[in-house]
Amino acid sequence: MADLHPVKEETFNTAERVNTDPKGFLRNVDTFRVTDFGLYMARGADHPRFGYLESWLLPGLGLRANIFHFREGVEERQDFYIDIAEISVGDQVWTTRDLYVDLISVRGEPITVMDIDELAAATSAGLITADDAERAIDATLNAVEGITRHGDDPMEWLRSQGIDLTWADTSEVRLVPAG
Repeated sequence: MADLHPVKEETFNTAERVNTDPKGFLRNVDTFRVTDFGLYMARGADHPRFGYLESWLLPGLGLRANIFHFREGVEERQDFYIDIAEISVGDQVWTTRDLYVDLISVRGEPITVMDIDELAAATSAGLITADDAERAIDATLNAVEGITRHGDDPMEWLRSQGIDLTWADTSEVRLVPAG
């Protein structure tokens, strides 16, 4: 069983161009873009495994879709890492509460659902409410069904929902040094 931890919360301040990560660190953001369906963020990351992060917050679906730009030598098989999340939209500050479940996508392969055990443990321990857990399960099932019905391609499924996500040109992404 996974380690039990409180809900990870983040803020995205579009006016100040800052992302406050779950550990409370302020991260300068290169790009914020607000659309009618969500918020795009791109920023450097001094993480040992990846040096750049792109995220789309999609409140209507309860999803945060991510691309981690991994460092040379880090082997990860994923095109997209999708967090199941509660997302609150403010005028200039968006917030997320990560609801434990994650989806790992490699285009053309069945979606992998991770950390259902964490969701159950967090619910049992009172870290989230039964309503939170139900929302997480509903968002997970909706995403898995939609992605599966669209050839295991989350971007194709999202386009069918009127959500056309755009990402950085990988040739223009500059990784931030680790540490």
